[in-house]
Amino acid sequence: MVDRLKGKTAIVFGAGSSGKGWGNGKAAALAYAREGARVACIDLIREAAEETASIIAKEGGEAAAIAADVTDTDSVVAAVSQVATFFGRINILHNNVGVAHMGGPVELTEEQFEAALTLNIGPVYRTAKAVIPHMLRQGGGAIVNISSLAAIRWTGYPYFAYYATKAAVNQATVALAMQYARQGIRANCIMPGLIDTPLIYRQISGQYASVEDMVAARNAAVPMGRMGTAWDVANAAVFLASDEATFITGVCLPVDGGQSCAVSEFR
Repeated sequence: MVDRLKGKTAIVFGAGSSGKGWGNGKAAALAYAREGARVACIDLIREAAEETASIIAKEGGEAAAIAADVTDTDSVVAAVSQVATFFGRINILHNNVGVAHMGGPVELTEEQFEAALTLNIGPVYRTAKAVIPHMLRQGGGAIVNISSLAAIRWTGYPYFAYYATKAAVNQATVALAMQYARQGIRANCIMPGLIDTPLIYRQISGQYASVEDMVAARNAAVPMGRMGTAWDVANAAVFLASDEATFITGVCLPVDGGQSCAVSEFR
């Protein structure tokens, strides 16, 4: 399918990748562009944003690369203002920033817990604060927040702050959806399950004896027998952002190969 987002502008926070390959934000930015959207690729690291924007441009799409810090409201507002000036409107807000610190409340430092709040739920607040006024003026828009399967169930990893903050992302999304439903703004979130992205090799692999053990265990834990890819998440985001989903709001959608339905927990 092509041109489902033609004439729309998408702003993707966390559009870079944390390593070689395709992270969720990078894939989402390109997926939006392939459906005709103009894409603002925003990342803390300018080079990462520029890499994604360059790939979009090479495929004939229109993209801008912007560096912004989602932990700083002024930085987010400045980035959003730049996008609105450059593209004229903002139809899609996509939030993809997050971090997973291992540890329960005993093991986590105060700094790690605060970082989880700042990086996992904070951006939903800051980007909504900056983007929603633009959406209200133009008569509507679509918000897609990236949550996690960890928002609704134990996934086997001891990351207390991640569970708590991703659950907050889910309910924050519902709150946005209900508050602005009559004003044409839809808000949904995606709960990725076990996805094979560069991030897991940095933040998750330490929980296993080896990278190979991690990949094997994660594949085995999914009812479909394999981890998902960033494109599985990106394709769901495109649908939720498109006019095909105009009667869908307040949904927390698992993209997990059936794991949320499985009786046994992984690991």
